Parts: sequence; structure tokens; C-alpha cells
Amino acid sequence: MDYITLTILAIGLSFDSFAVSLISGLSVPRIDFLQASKLAIILAIFQAVMPLLGWILESNVRNFIAPIDHWISFVLLAGIGGKMIYDSLNKTETESISNPLHFRVAFFLGLATSVDAFAVGFSVANLLSKILIAILIIGSTTYFASMTGILIGKKTGPHISRYAELAGGAILVSIGTKILVEHLPFF
Repeated sequence: MDYITLTILAIGLSFDSFAVSLISGLSVPRIDFLQASKLAIILAIFQAVMPLLGWILESNVRNFIAPIDHWISFVLLAGIGGKMIYDSLNKTETESISNPLHFRVAFFLGLATSVDAFAVGFSVANLLSKILIAILIIGSTTYFASMTGILIGKKTGPHISRYAELAGGAILVSIGTKILVEHLPFF
């Protein structure tokens, strides 16, 4: 696979991470650079490592994962998004558990947004002869897309903070639903 194609693939894979990062910047407007970097690194690691795992496991688990990968993404994104919606409608004095800065939430967001990257590892296993370069390009593209999303969300968040967590949750549920619907046989 040539570098231009690989870069285009990396940009395509980073869209979900960008959307999650944008929502994170909206829902946590006081996010600082270190916190943003930690979230972006988690998302980038998942996006970079999942094609490698798909590439390694291609022949062993393809038949098992392919039929349910969209369900995994849907459950994770809809669950986190649903929790964000619930939290936005039931504000308490304590910090929200759906805060993307919590490691557990960031971990599941990284997993949910990288299932497609895992599938890419299957589908292009024979084309990724330079797997380490692919990992670096996918990871760095996702990192920069995530940081950009967080920055945009942070800048616009104060203007719409009242509805940011509600909108963010709805977007995550929508992304999960889109992934699910695209893979259902009757659509």
C-alpha cells in the first residue's frame, strides 16, 4: 500500500475519534493540554494498534468478529452516549461518570471508535507490508485529529455548554446506530 493511500485510510479511520474528541471538548470545556493529550493518545493508540491486531489475527478470528463488530461498536457508543444524555438531564454536584477524561470512559471510547480499524487490519492484511509505518501514520493522524476536535469543542463549548453533554451523547448514540445500520443485511 502506498503512502498516499495509507494516509487517506488513516484520515478515514480518524473521523470517529475526531467526533468523540469534539464532543469531549464540548462536554469538558476546561480541559487542559495534558488532559487533551492523554485522551488523544488513548484514541490514537487504539486506532494504531487495532489494524495490527486485525493483521495478526486475520486468519484466526475473522469469521468470529466480522458478524458482530458493528454490534460491539453500537453497544459501546450507545452505552456511553446514553449515559451522557442521562447525566445531562440529571445533573448532580458530583462529576459525571461519562466524563471522557476518566480512563475507563476513554478506554471504551477508544475501543468503540477503533473496531473499524480492527476490520481494516483484516481486509488489507496482505497490503500492509510496512505495518510499522502504517501504525505510525494511523496513530499520528488520529492524535492530531483528536487534538483538533478537542480544541474546536473547547472553543465552542462555553457558548453551548448547557446542551453540550446532551448533544454529545446524542451524537455518540447516532454514530453507534449508523455503524449498526450500515452492517445490517436489510439496509
